[in-house]
Amino acid sequence: MLDELEWTPEVNSAEIGVSIHDGGITLRGEVGSLPERLAAVHAALRVKGVSAIADEITIRDTAVTAHTDTEIAAAVQHIINWTNGLSSVKAQVVDHAVILSGDVEWDFQRQSARRAVEQLVGVRRVNNRIELTERPSAVDMEERIRTALVRHATIDAGAITVTVDRGEVTLHGHVESWIEKNQAAQAAWASPHITRLVNHIEVRPV
Repeated sequence: MLDELEWTPEVNSAEIGVSIHDGGITLRGEVGSLPERLAAVHAALRVKGVSAIADEITIRDTAVTAHTDTEIAAAVQHIINWTNGLSSVKAQVVDHAVILSGDVEWDFQRQSARRAVEQLVGVRRVNNRIELTERPSAVDMEERIRTALVRHATIDAGAITVTVDRGEVTLHGHVESWIEKNQAAQAAWASPHITRLVNHIEVRPV
């Protein structure tokens, strides 16, 4: 685990403490930005054998108070105005936390908005409440998602079941890593008819 943190250039591993118990990892420490905190968590998720993570990393006050909520709100609005597909997205900033709302057509647009805002100096956290616009469900939606899972070489599609209720997709089953779980979710989100995803896939390291 420590080796992976040291191998992650966005992270100062000397600032982060790690404790491990039964496959679960707790991260502690104080870092200089939200991107660094998220990079540490993602590094932990990449490690084989990790089944759960408790993120107790904090961000130094000096890193977030350099800019006011008003300045952050202006920067977020600038990002929204200059990004395709985000015209309906609104932002509220409270104590350096950004709340995104509105609706977009695709999940990748929702995630792009979140990632862009997370990179802004002074942001402590992002609450992404952006929703997908309602779209008609397809009769073959379930089968098309299963086929998409099979196409992914890194996903054991046989260990995952897919159920569809209108535009809501639920994934069940088990995989060996968080990367597989996330990739299965991304494959499902690529459907043009999905509006909500419930990911109940369990991570069971070998």
